[in-house]
Amino acid sequence: MTRGDTTDLAAALRQWRERLTPGDVGLPAGPRRRTPGLRREEVAQLAGVSVDYVVRLEQARGPHPSASVLGALARALRLSTPETRHLFDLAGVQPPGSGHVVDVVRPSVLRLLDRMHDLPAMLIDARATLLAWNPLMEALLGDLSALPRHRRNLHWLRFGPRGREGHALVVDEDGRRERLDRYSVANAREAMARYPDDTVLRALVDELIATSAVFAELWEQRPVEDRRVDRKSFEVPGVGRLTLDCDGLDVPGDDQRLVVYSAAPGTRDAELLDLVRVVGLQTV
Repeated sequence: MTRGDTTDLAAALRQWRERLTPGDVGLPAGPRRRTPGLRREEVAQLAGVSVDYVVRLEQARGPHPSASVLGALARALRLSTPETRHLFDLAGVQPPGSGHVVDVVRPSVLRLLDRMHDLPAMLIDARATLLAWNPLMEALLGDLSALPRHRRNLHWLRFGPRGREGHALVVDEDGRRERLDRYSVANAREAMARYPDDTVLRALVDELIATSAVFAELWEQRPVEDRRVDRKSFEVPGVGRLTLDCDGLDVPGDDQRLVVYSAAPGTRDAELLDLVRVVGLQTV
């Protein structure tokens, strides 16, 4: 088997897709299936790529995928760490290593996220890119799967041109966005210090500096913040404003964070979160 062999890559992708069921990845089973495993359309949706791209990869006639696409495919197919390394080897791409943000998700973390039914939760990497989320998180924020894969990023949703359209506005518990703006930029600066050679992160920062006057001004101020527990307010269309506790749980060794939102039982915010659960999940 040679490095970068598209035939072996195609066979592996088909095999990994066919061993999964919709329930394994949090999708409804739908009508009776004629083939085993996930449909190509479902893999494409989970990975944030086109169906045609998945078809061409599985037919060994597509271009060699980039590291970011391989990471997205590994997450969509729930690959283990050794399988992910094998995927990168088959594609002839250097696996993520030191100096670059890890955007490959451990299957155990995805299983944990799958079991969070009552609380909005998402997994983000050091770039603040959303790697995975549960349906209630999408009901709270808006249709994340409709975003292009490279736009599923909290910094871009906050500052990017048209980034907030169709998604909930996130402010602090006093209804202001300035403090969370500073926190977001501080996180981006901290990530740049840890990963100066990460080209994806650098490109994101450069784009936001060029397109957002607020981001550019704060970047020059070099804010330093460190908040792991916070309260954030969400302006959710059709529901209104609800304020939730925000807890970030670190994934050791991967520089990733599982972010979970909750409300104290019996409060108005808990009632509004229940409303988001009922109304929002109908459209997710």
